[in-house]
Amino acid sequence: MQDKLQELTDRLYKEGLSKGKQEADALLAKARNEAADIVAKAKEEAEKILADAQKESEELKVKAESDIKMSATQTISAIKEKIENVIEAKSIKAPVAESLNDKEFLQSLIKTVVGSFKPDENAKPLELVLPQAMKEQISDFLKNEIEKECSAGLDVAFDRDLNQGFKISRKDSGYFIDFSGDSFGKIISQYLRPKTRKLLFGE
Repeated sequence: MQDKLQELTDRLYKEGLSKGKQEADALLAKARNEAADIVAKAKEEAEKILADAQKESEELKVKAESDIKMSATQTISAIKEKIENVIEAKSIKAPVAESLNDKEFLQSLIKTVVGSFKPDENAKPLELVLPQAMKEQISDFLKNEIEKECSAGLDVAFDRDLNQGFKISRKDSGYFIDFSGDSFGKIISQYLRPKTRKLLFGE
């Protein structure tokens, strides 16, 4: 009886041990599978993060190169413009200002321009605006020579804000023909600037 009981106990123990081992093996296999899945997902996520980082890095590199190129182009363009402005100031603005400040030249120019307005019985007087600084130098010339040529009359004004040259129009016409230093400089610059650019930069 004792032997049978011992046998039964041993069998139950072995069956329980076998069952426990099977469950442990199953749990271990499941854990290993889950761990493998986690590692695979982590690896996939890491690869995605790395790929995104590389893509972002390339995009930043392309953008940086583009910004640097644009900045360099703008800087070169600004430098060229400054060079052109310096040359223009020395070769155009200074001589124009000097010429328009010359009383004889200015008087000749005014006479030519006034003479280009055709006489007309119904024409309104001419309006002439000159620099305030020229008032004493040119008043006699205007009175003795120019007013005589204007059958319709001549209204003369002197402007403190006008540095060189003059402006002229028919009274109440709403516009002036500009012969000021700035206007002359711009007109001459339009012709010379392309040639200057080509001479300096080959453009």
